[in-house]
Amino acid sequence: MPTEAQPGQAHQQLAQQLLSCSYDALNPVQRSVIDLIATEEPTHVHPALKHDERSFGERLADHVAAVGGSWAFIIWFAVVLVVWMSWNQLTRGGHLAFDPYPFIFLNLMLSMLAAIQAPVIMMSQNRAAARDRQAAEHDYTVNLRAELEIMHLHDKLDAIRDEQMLELLKQQREAIRLLKAQVERLSAKK
Repeated sequence: MPTEAQPGQAHQQLAQQLLSCSYDALNPVQRSVIDLIATEEPTHVHPALKHDERSFGERLADHVAAVGGSWAFIIWFAVVLVVWMSWNQLTRGGHLAFDPYPFIFLNLMLSMLAAIQAPVIMMSQNRAAARDRQAAEHDYTVNLRAELEIMHLHDKLDAIRDEQMLELLKQQREAIRLLKAQVERLSAKK
């Protein structure tokens, strides 16, 4: 298999034929696609897209982000807030009120939740964005390869059609030659 420093003649021809530039002028993704076409290898999926290699903390962050960004969490959290405030308002002045108005303990809990939840969600989003970039790069490679393979097939079909047309012309010339010979024989008999 040719290396990137020493591309084979097939690589150079494919680059020129399909992308109208030399193999050396291609970017790394385009080179990898030309290499795949030249060697007729299947396009490989990036390992990170195949296997879940997240650590326990990363999986937990993704789960927290999934739960924290759901309607179920928002509704459940709203119910807890209403129950908290209602309980403390209805039992104010008694020994059952644990966080009287202005709900200072509730504000502390909400601030702590926001301080912990926001970075966890951001970590999950950053990881998802990186995974999406890898998937988009893989999709680009597959799409570019498919487009170039189709162009390559069009060229092959055009070459086959040209060969068939030449063969038909040869057969037509031969048929005309035979017809002329028959016409000459028939003319000579008269």
